[in-house]
Formats: sequence, structure tokens, C-alpha cells
Amino acid sequence: MNKTVNINIGGLFFHIDEDAYQKLTRYFEAIKRSLSNSSGKDEIMKDIEMRVAELLTEKQKSDKHVINSKDVDEVIVVMGQPEDYRIDDDSDVKTPEPFYPYTRSKKLYRDKDRATIAGVCSGLSHYLGIDAVWIKIIFLFFTFVGGSGLIAYFVFWIATPKAITTSEKLEMTGEPVTISNIEKKVREEFDSVSNKFKNADYDKMGNQVKTGAERVASGLGDIITKIFGAFAKVLGAIILVISALTLVGLFIGLFTFGTTSFIDTPWQRYVDAVNYTDVPLWIFGILTFFAIGIPFFFFLLLGLKLLVTNLKSIGNIAKYSLLAIWIFAVGSLIFIGIKQSTERAYDGKVVLKETLQFNPKDTLQIKFVNNDFFSKSIYDNEDFVFTQDSTKQEVIYSNNVKFELKSTDKAFAYLQIEKLAEGKSFNEANKRAEKIKYGFKLVGNQLLLDNYLLTEMASKYRNQQVEIYLYLPKETLFKMDKSLQLYDESDNDFFNLHHSSDDYIYKVDTNQVKCLNCPPEENEYMDVEGTTEVITSENDSTDIVTVKVNGKTVTETKSGKTGKLEINKDGIIIKTE
Repeated sequence: MNKTVNINIGGLFFHIDEDAYQKLTRYFEAIKRSLSNSSGKDEIMKDIEMRVAELLTEKQKSDKHVINSKDVDEVIVVMGQPEDYRIDDDSDVKTPEPFYPYTRSKKLYRDKDRATIAGVCSGLSHYLGIDAVWIKIIFLFFTFVGGSGLIAYFVFWIATPKAITTSEKLEMTGEPVTISNIEKKVREEFDSVSNKFKNADYDKMGNQVKTGAERVASGLGDIITKIFGAFAKVLGAIILVISALTLVGLFIGLFTFGTTSFIDTPWQRYVDAVNYTDVPLWIFGILTFFAIGIPFFFFLLLGLKLLVTNLKSIGNIAKYSLLAIWIFAVGSLIFIGIKQSTERAYDGKVVLKETLQFNPKDTLQIKFVNNDFFSKSIYDNEDFVFTQDSTKQEVIYSNNVKFELKSTDKAFAYLQIEKLAEGKSFNEANKRAEKIKYGFKLVGNQLLLDNYLLTEMASKYRNQQVEIYLYLPKETLFKMDKSLQLYDESDNDFFNLHHSSDDYIYKVDTNQVKCLNCPPEENEYMDVEGTTEVITSENDSTDIVTVKVNGKTVTETKSGKTGKLEINKDGIIIKTE
């Protein structure tokens, strides 16, 4: 039966039998002897003890587990023998490392030595084997697309431990945590610090000794500098992502927006229709690409410069060449824009008048109709569409039609059709308006109006439209189809189209069109026939009373006293109490 002892290794307590304790003690003493001439011996021993403690912890199966000699031997196999890693300071010949079974694996830590903020991106770069710059770009991209990048960064910050010890730093990079690697890592850090002191100009440092207040100010200045440095890195990544996405979008748009002859896109005709200049669309696309893309290219370089130190310049020749191309592109676009605006500077109009011959005693039926060849529904409404007519000729189809009802003193009703278009001169605008095709017909007492217009493709789109003015004499009766609701733009004070039904009969009066059979509740514009508005004197309690012609009375009061209006046998409205 072996005697057990309790020991503390790297801040952890273990139960270990006496033989294993003696073997582990001799192992540590041998390591100390091998490091007798090494710089940073105490730091190396501390890291080795912490690593041994981690390996022994993995051997414990329970809290009562006792470390035995077999466990110690397995730890020594992983860590290596001290004599295999003895490195003297004055020796240039290093003993080759023996082979020990080791599975190369990495652990995720935050790298505090290369940290910009918390070391999350640097730690992930070690773990994934990619540069930290791309990790930062990914976080920033998802931060701007939904905000998930910022949340993920804080989760990694909280959940991922920071690599503090040498063993943790070796695990972070995937290097074996052996005596040799621990010693090398510590010696590298120790030599780095030693070189800074050796190369320091102590005379200069002595001359720069400041007072306590100045040292505090200097420390605050360093903190502010680091904060601005981190901000510059973040700003550089933002500029880089935005610039790159813009350039990619411009490049894709150059080929998919129909600006080249290689790809025929469905919407290319619509773009051609609003291109009022003779400049080919592909030239306009290239000029736009240069005018917008070159500034974003320089922004891209700026973002890279903020992220990558010592970035080489593209050279003055390239800079001045791109600047000249940009000036030419912007100047050309300004010229094209001015020419584009002048193509619509003048409005042209062609007016056609047609007398409507129908029986004045009949009720005129007014209706808009569609052409089934172009549209299957009267309710379709298109600003302009490129299509073919029945003869397979390409035309521009549009529902840009407006209707307005007016009264006339003439004996007969007539229709005035105004065709409108735009152009760079009155002459050109009028010629374009003349080419607009619009149709209507009067069948008996039914007026059928087309709900569309047509024009040839060569005219392009120049805001072509048709305005219809229907002039009706006094006492004319008419009915409106529901299709008028889409196109009616009449003055409501003169003619109010009631949308609740298309069976209402209207009559043209001197100053207003009256609805003969509309319900009283739709008397918003006082156009419902058979209702009267009466305003009483100030001494009367009733302010407004509405009375139907058939004798049925309706009263409204404000003060509580109800007045009553009636129509006597002579048709005169009288007030009773």
C-alpha cells in the first residue's frame, strides 16, 4: 500500500501517491537544471507547471482519483524529456527534437497580443487559419446587414477566454505544448523585451523625463491614440465593404441593365423610350460606371490603407489617368443631361372637335371601352407599354386618358379631343401629338370612348396623353358607366360623379349638373335633385333644415328647439312651429 500526498501544481490540488510524487519532483528538478542558463527561467517553469496541471486534470476520473506513476509517465511522454530541449545561450547548434505522439489541434482563445478591441477576430484567425482582416470584414458586413455581426462579436467576446499563459498561446496557434515550445515562446517574448531595452537611447529617455502630470497626460494621449487607431480600422473596413459592394453592383448593372449589345433585357425598350438623346445606351452606361465607380475605387483604396499598413500606392500615372477619365465622364453626363432636358422643353397640342348628333329627348349613355387585343379588362391602367397592333407593327400603348364634363350654350353637344405631347420645339411637339391615335364613336344615344391611345415606336415616350372634353347643352340627360370613375377629372362643383351606382340619371343645369335619382345622403356637393337647403334667421333655433320635394320633411337643430318646414299646395316652403 503506497502513501499518498496532496500537492499544488499550477494552482490546482492533486492526490498523488508517493512514487509518482518522487518521479514528478525529479522531473521538475531536471527541467530546472536544463533551464539554468535560459532567459526567463521562472516564467518558463510557471508555464510548464500549468501545462502539467492541465494534463493531470484530464487524467482525473473523479474527485477521489489518485495520480499514480503511470499517469505521470504519460504526462512526461507528452511534455518530453528535459535533456532533449536543453538550449544554451552561447550554443548555435540545437539538438533535434525527438518525436512524441501528438495530435495537432487548436483551441479557441482571444489573442490579447494582436487585439484591436478584444482580440476576438485575431483569435478566430488563428483557429480558422485565415487573416484577421477578413474576419473583421465579415463581422462588419453582417453588422450592417441586420445587425447580427455586432451581436455575434459580443457573444464571442463573452464566451471565449483570453490566451494569457504560454500554454494557452501555443494551444491557440495549434502548436504542441511541450517543454521545447514553451521555452522557445517565453525566450522570444523575453528577447523582444530585452531588445527594446538594449536599443533604447537612455540619454534621450533621460532628457524626456516629465513631471507626474505630464506622464499622466502622455498616458491619456496614448489611450486616445489607440482608440482612434481602432476607430480608423473599423472605419476602413466600413469604407472597404461599401465601396466593394458599390463597384460590384455597378459592374453587374452595366451588363444587366441593357447597356450592352450582348444581353437583350426585357426592360431595355423602356429605357430606350425615355432616352431622348441620340447617344447609345451602352455609352451612357459606361460613362455612368466611370463617373460613379472611380470615386468609389479611390474610397476602396482608402479603406485598404486604413486596414493594411505600408500599402503600396498605385502610382501617380494611374491616379491622374483615372482623374482625367472621371472628369471626361462627368462632363459628358452633364452634356447629355442638358440635351435630355431640352427634348421635353415644349408642349405640343392638337385639338379635334366633333359634333354629337343624337335625339335630345333621349338619355345619353357615356361609357369607356377597352380593346381586347391590348387589354382584357377596362380596369387595366398602364402609363406606357411596348406592344404590337393587329398588323404586327410595334406601337406604344397607354391609358393616359382624361375626361372632363362641361356645359355649352350651343344647341348641340360636341366632343373636344386634345392630343398632347412634348418635344424640343413647338413644331416637333405638335408633330408628335398629331401621330397619337385615339378613337371614339356614337352609336344611337350611346357614346363609346376608347380608354387608350396608340403612337408609333419612333415617337418614343414623350408624355403622350389625350384629354377629352364633353360639352353638353342645358337640360341634357345622361348616364355614366362605372368605367368613367377611372378617367373622370371634372370639377366636382360642376359635376360630381356618384360612384355608388351607374344607374343614376344626371341633368345639365345652368351652373351645375344635378343627379335626379341619387340618395339624399350623397348630397355632398348639393347636386341631388329634390333636396333644398334652408338657412333660418338668428332668432330661430333651427339653423339648417333639408326638405324633400314630395312633402316629407327632415329637420336639424342645434339649440334643442325643433322647427318644421312644409310645402303648401302652391309649392311654397313655409315654416311651422
